Amino acid sequence: MGQGSAGNVIAALCSFFIPGLGQLVQGRLLMAILHFVLAAVLWIVLLGWIIHLWSILDAALWKPPVSTT
Repeated sequence: MGQGSAGNVIAALCSFFIPGLGQLVQGRLLMAILHFVLAAVLWIVLLGWIIHLWSILDAALWKPPVSTT
């Protein structure tokens, strides 16, 4: 699966509702935690929308690493 694949579109939609959920759907636990925590902290100072948008874009544009085997 690459950029624009159905999996990435679903992940981006998940991140639209909850920042980091799309990364979790893609199996990227650390990035999911990072996006969720940053968005939660920054929403307190009204800048969470920046992380929220980053989370959506990151999920939509992510490409899995290429296997060399």
